[in-house]
Amino acid sequence: MKIGIIGAGNIGGNLTRRLTALGHEVRVANSRGPQTLQELVDETGAVAVAAGEAAQGAQVVVVTVPLKNVPALPAGLLDGAADGFVVIDTNNYYPQRDGRIAAIEDEGLTESAWVAQHLGHPVVKAFNGTYAQDLLVAPRPKGDPERLALPVAGDEAAAKQLVRDLIDELGFDSVDSGTIADSWRQQPDTPVYGLRAGVAEVEKALAAAPAERPDSFRH
Repeated sequence: MKIGIIGAGNIGGNLTRRLTALGHEVRVANSRGPQTLQELVDETGAVAVAAGEAAQGAQVVVVTVPLKNVPALPAGLLDGAADGFVVIDTNNYYPQRDGRIAAIEDEGLTESAWVAQHLGHPVVKAFNGTYAQDLLVAPRPKGDPERLALPVAGDEAAAKQLVRDLIDELGFDSVDSGTIADSWRQQPDTPVYGLRAGVAEVEKALAAAPAERPDSFRH
């Protein structure tokens, strides 16, 4: 599969490592330009590109940049992606880092709904509460009792299933956490955020999430 990754930080870098190792064709971009990604390219065989080129031909596009940087992504970011492409959003809102986003704080828009508005394309929320190092060290075969589960939210069943299949290939179980409107259940400071556990525990944590965003995540 052809995959574009926009953002080469901890999550983006480790997804590049794992997905190339699994045989996927990965184009990766960051905000500083492809020349700064040579070490990752040498390690993985991924192709470093400018952010506006990462989605070219991609069946999956991963957007994994600080939330505050989403509006500054290049216009036409997703132009040239493959028909039926899926966007994975890994982002979280940290007001201390991102500044106050009124649509999220005052209007109750979920982080991923806000990202989808800016991108002009639906997103599937995944990997936002995953420890980056776990992508490298925690994969387990299907059926392993130690296999971790990751929550996945999205509005389109086929897109969500594609992401869940990719997570399975990466060595993790997944739990359907509902629609993008429901994705507050996996935002920071909820019971599931950062939880290293299996399917049953993740389902329980999602069900226990408070609807009100904690004061610690308000500006």
